[in-house]
Amino acid sequence: MENHYTRSRLKLGRVAEMSIENPNIEFPWQFHFPPFFTLQPHAETRAKQIAAWRSLVLEWYGATRQSKVDVREAGRGPPFANATINRRFPEEGITAVMEELARTGHAERLDKQGYTWAVHCGRTIDEWADCLLSWARDNGMSGTVCTLYELTHGDDTVSCDFHGLDEETLVRSVLRLQQRGNAEFMDFDDNRGVKFF
Repeated sequence: MENHYTRSRLKLGRVAEMSIENPNIEFPWQFHFPPFFTLQPHAETRAKQIAAWRSLVLEWYGATRQSKVDVREAGRGPPFANATINRRFPEEGITAVMEELARTGHAERLDKQGYTWAVHCGRTIDEWADCLLSWARDNGMSGTVCTLYELTHGDDTVSCDFHGLDEETLVRSVLRLQQRGNAEFMDFDDNRGVKFF
């Protein structure tokens, strides 16, 4: 049964070519167009370019479950570089994409300089929190303590979007549930978990 917390594929008008680095990602046509890797000077064109990068980055980090981006290093590989056409997006462009993701709640700056960012694996923290809470309620887990490991690596969550989620994003999502009064974050005996309400 397909639920809102189970995996679903994004259909973003992608071409059929798949990434060698991650077979679950289809790059947009722009990825093979050299000007895509140059920050456009015209405001309207730049807005469209950043929107395309935003979609690609959300899909990439959602599928790969990577969460940290260092803008000084990110241009060395996918999704910010395309070795086939010998192009990479500049730091200024990567920063603009991260700022747009932060504006929509999909990323957070981790340092004052703006070099290091946390990308929330394709969703906002609120969306991940809702996903966790829906799963807990649908599976009768209210009042139950689950370890973070069980949530991200357990057999009961294999079909869930949060299975394999990085711990930092998971903790932020659980803390958001705690703020809402839907869960309690627990830290015990070298392990961390959550009690759902």
